[in-house]
Amino acid sequence: MKVEVSSQIKIRRPRAEVAAYTMNPDNAREWIANLKSVEWKPPLAVRSQIGLVAELFGRRLKYTYEIVAFAPEKHLVMRTAHPFPMEMSYVWESTAEGGTRMRLRARCAPTGLSFLLVPMITAELRRFNEKNLCRLKKILEGQPCSSDASSRYNYRNDVSALTLCRSES
Repeated sequence: MKVEVSSQIKIRRPRAEVAAYTMNPDNAREWIANLKSVEWKPPLAVRSQIGLVAELFGRRLKYTYEIVAFAPEKHLVMRTAHPFPMEMSYVWESTAEGGTRMRLRARCAPTGLSFLLVPMITAELRRFNEKNLCRLKKILEGQPCSSDASSRYNYRNDVSALTLCRSES
């Protein structure tokens, strides 16, 4: 079974500024919750690797993302195989007001018995994405986030699809 969680937020800062901040791994510990350390070697490009240590689900995890797609100020896609296959995407779009709509999308395929935890994993990924987007908004706008991040998430397998939606802007 596969899990996909997509969250977005509007930030009142230019797309170039939001993208530059979020695609720089040196800033990740400031806006990504539970991240303990980040290791990487510039420049950021396709095939670059970013080593992370995080606390997730009450466990300390060490994993490495590889950049698989990258277009500055447009999108960044990273994948890891451990602890289970996962893909994280960042997408930046300009808004009519001169700000930025940032989307985070997490896709994963829990393996072994962890597939039994799909509802919990999905809910935790949604909360994690929304928390990180609010932290990012607070850092870049300099004011508290009023939980205006929205999410869409779904469980998928080969037979059926169930999509659960929250408000989308």
